[in-house]
Amino acid sequence: MANKTLVVIPAYNEAATIEEVVRGAIVYADVSVTDDSSKDETPIILNKLKKEFGSRLHVIRHEKNTHIPKGIQDGMLYAVEKKYDWVITMDAGLSHDAAYLKEFIQYPNCDLVIGSRTSTVNVPLYRKFISWLAAKVMNYCLSNGIFDLFGNNLRDCTSGYRRYSKPMFETIASYPLESVAFDFHMEALSIVSKNKGTIKELPIKYVFSNSSFNRKVLKLAIQFAKKLLLRKWKLIPAYP
Repeated sequence: MANKTLVVIPAYNEAATIEEVVRGAIVYADVSVTDDSSKDETPIILNKLKKEFGSRLHVIRHEKNTHIPKGIQDGMLYAVEKKYDWVITMDAGLSHDAAYLKEFIQYPNCDLVIGSRTSTVNVPLYRKFISWLAAKVMNYCLSNGIFDLFGNNLRDCTSGYRRYSKPMFETIASYPLESVAFDFHMEALSIVSKNKGTIKELPIKYVFSNSSFNRKVLKLAIQFAKKLLLRKWKLIPAYP
């Protein structure tokens, strides 16, 4: 497998963790951080790291907050421009252990590898339930038939720690996304599935930290899942 991999990290007000995350990731691959209009010291820290790592660290600065979808999409556009073979997305906090990057990079050829959170630390019960339910809904939405309830039987459909193949990140990079927040991970999965991509899971340990997940974000995820269901049942037109 070609080893030209770019780690894409969307960041918003991550001064407390961004240096440790970048230093951990850059051991394994080049890194692109999208600073999504941070108001804290994140830009200063990234500027310092940029001087240290040079071309191995790419920094994109948004003057207006766009949240996860645009942050990841801009990182993927950079990967397209620089002809990377793989994109790995990870969180700017310390929820995703950079040590797993080696396993992602060495994973056999497929279109999407999801870091499945089989082991968790400090994750509230309600978050576990939401992730479990989202997996059930997404498996059904992406299955081949109305009566196929399990589809690919993926364990974790909303994890943001992922590896995308070149054909898939090229497609997502220029896709007219509907997602607004964490629902991006659901939409990206649906895009891979729609394009007949192969999907696998890599077991990871997930450490819960401060999260921007809230009722508004949950509502957006429910709305996106509803769209997928209605499209599956052909009650609304396909998208795009």
